Amino acid sequence: MDIFERQRTEILRRSAPLANRMRPRKLEEFVGQEHILGEGKLLNRAIRADRLGSMIFYGPPGSGKTTLAKVIANNTVRQFEQLNAVMAGVKDIKAVIKKAEDLLGTVNKKTILFIDEIHRFNKSQQDALLPSVESGVVTLIGATTENPYFEVNAPLLSRSQVFEFKTLSNDDLKQIVINAISDAERGLSEYNVVLKEEALNHLVRSSTGDARIALNAVELAVLTTEPDKDGNIVIDMQIAEESIQQKFVKYDKDGDAHYDTISAFIKSMRGSDPDAAIYYLARMLEAGESLRFIVRRVLICASEDVGNADPNALVIANSAAQACEYVGFPEAQLILAQAVLYIACAPKSNSATEAIFSARKAVREEDFSGIPKHLQDGHYSGAKKLDRGVGYDYPHDYSNNFVLQQYLPDSVKDKMFYRPSNNGHEREVRQYLKSIWSSEV
Repeated sequence: MDIFERQRTEILRRSAPLANRMRPRKLEEFVGQEHILGEGKLLNRAIRADRLGSMIFYGPPGSGKTTLAKVIANNTVRQFEQLNAVMAGVKDIKAVIKKAEDLLGTVNKKTILFIDEIHRFNKSQQDALLPSVESGVVTLIGATTENPYFEVNAPLLSRSQVFEFKTLSNDDLKQIVINAISDAERGLSEYNVVLKEEALNHLVRSSTGDARIALNAVELAVLTTEPDKDGNIVIDMQIAEESIQQKFVKYDKDGDAHYDTISAFIKSMRGSDPDAAIYYLARMLEAGESLRFIVRRVLICASEDVGNADPNALVIANSAAQACEYVGFPEAQLILAQAVLYIACAPKSNSATEAIFSARKAVREEDFSGIPKHLQDGHYSGAKKLDRGVGYDYPHDYSNNFVLQQYLPDSVKDKMFYRPSNNGHEREVRQYLKSIWSSEV
């Protein structure tokens, strides 16, 4: 490399976006993904020992997949080649494989091939990789935001280990931002940045776990803000809002706003006000509230406040919970909105809630006379001699699959725990129980 090429490389490095400049160069600089990169974890040991096999990195944007590949490139003695599936074709794959074969045959040097967005390769492109991966000519590292079990060919997947990257936590993002503004070599230390705590929190929350978004916003804020009289660039809430194009929503996760908002959210669903329910959902999402925290409350409301007035409410809430885990944010907001609106508009009943509370109260406070003999297990040897199960009437032997008999213990046989409401599906349940038991329920 001559002096002009070195100068050109240095200029390009300095003019690169902050997110690119701040990519970790070694494992110690990497932030996040402790579940796969923590001390003593398999991937950590494999990188340090330079004993990597073929792998697929799967996770949301900005979680560190490409960054970790770059760390591996800096720490391996093997040849490191990179392709982007958006731009590369079979011809490019074959060229890399030919180079890898030559290196292996001439100087016994192995090759790591990193393919970003590998899910964009079609079947024939993925098939072109298979023989070389299987023979060990190349060690494949693929990165994808899509589920590899759906998007990567089974033969290729079976020869690779999948590592799932999680959305970066707020603490991870804070550390990444702080590292960037204090780094003198690649970061923003020369600008004397003073980043207000509330501004940092807003930038982090608004980045939804994506380090690239956070760093881009910080860089924009610093480069567009004039220094104060002391030569410091102060990033306050107003600048943070402008830099990430998202208004700050007053929402203290550890204070009243957090609990008041979730309380209003639940009460709005319970009170059958879909407009209020969706509004409070929006406030929580805008403030970066945990999806799991919201989903748990939706599940509880579906059972506690809708119950058997519309049994589908719990099914929909549970499906929404699973779907949110699968797709993540921002698409999860659509799924949550559907579930919340369904629950808010559903007929309400807390009969199931009252039933379990009433039954548990009876268990705690009433004497227990034992399981009635005819309901006890009569299948084991000698059970009949002890009158276990004797006298039990099998309901399916009778008309309408029902026969009158006692199920509760004698001590609470006159208790009624479940009283269906007259709302929604429970109206039918109430009528049915009344018809077969010939009593008020």
